[in-house]
Amino acid sequence: MPKIIHAADFHLDSAFGGLPPEKSRERRRESRELTDRLAALAEAEGVELALLSGDLFDGKRVYPETLERLRTALGRMKCPVFIAPGNHDPFTPDSPYARMVWPENVHIFSQGRMEAVVLPDLGCVVHGAAFVGPERTDQILEGYTVPQDGLTHLVCLHADVFGKDSRYGPVTREQIAHSGAAYLALGHVHQCSGLQHQGEVRWAYPGCPEGRGFDELEDKGVLVGEVGPEGVSVRFTPLCKRRYRVLTADVTGTDPRSALEAVMPETAAQDICRVVFTGEIDGPGVDLAALEGMFRERFYDLELRDHTRPAQSLWERAGEDSLRGLFLHELRERYEAAGTEQEREQIVRAVRFGLAALDGRDLG
Repeated sequence: MPKIIHAADFHLDSAFGGLPPEKSRERRRESRELTDRLAALAEAEGVELALLSGDLFDGKRVYPETLERLRTALGRMKCPVFIAPGNHDPFTPDSPYARMVWPENVHIFSQGRMEAVVLPDLGCVVHGAAFVGPERTDQILEGYTVPQDGLTHLVCLHADVFGKDSRYGPVTREQIAHSGAAYLALGHVHQCSGLQHQGEVRWAYPGCPEGRGFDELEDKGVLVGEVGPEGVSVRFTPLCKRRYRVLTADVTGTDPRSALEAVMPETAAQDICRVVFTGEIDGPGVDLAALEGMFRERFYDLELRDHTRPAQSLWERAGEDSLRGLFLHELRERYEAAGTEQEREQIVRAVRFGLAALDGRDLG
């Protein structure tokens, strides 16, 4: 049973546009280190075969140092490496895949149709195809079945299992089962799927190995394991340098600073964190600007959001015979009549801005 590493969706040279400019540049530099960590992991695990299922690059424009670092890292792996280009990095005459001279151990699928490469020493066959443009709506596995010849058949594809009308290589579960392969190493979905099965066929998405935004949270990595006639066993292995994290800080019965400190992770200096304040609070809400100034240096990057709601004690002032009382009375009636959480959030913002105006304060 050959030992494999399955990775996808590196998106090298991503913009990291949600970060300040200097940290965006740093993150682009750090993302290139993924290739070195991949090679080191393959060596440490004694990997005999690497399957890279597309979107290694974020687009057609790739920095020369990125290409050279990837080329060198793949050459260091000393095992067959297969790449199935995806929708972000399709194989075209002017793509990095076509322009670069790659190490002898690297095979890049360059056709839109399926092809197969036999690896006699490993007793297996790797099947794969490439995106040759930014989209493909044909179903590449329709009618495709591997031969039953005693070899272990693996499929390396950038494909979308979750939408039969997808513009990004739709593959159905029935087609997976019909393929007869031992394992489908898929790319495109940025969340690790864990090992799945359809009939006798096993398949998985490893997810992206490094998060790039708050839609790609916590540990990111690759799959490592063994495949063969006896079965498939793969495990998720983290590879990321930093993590995107969303933390919830409940201010009910405490102050926002204490609530933030209570949820701050030990790895805050390495992580990109969004802290969402919830619960009940008196007055105009959380002073996000002041808190960011206090805590900015303790996080690699910090984003704060105020989703708190006015404390019950605030509404009690709606009975005052004053402009403030009239204002709160009107807004409280609207708050209680609101039909959705979105409406309530809008009313809460109106309360806070109105009170700030009455007090001569600036909420920013």
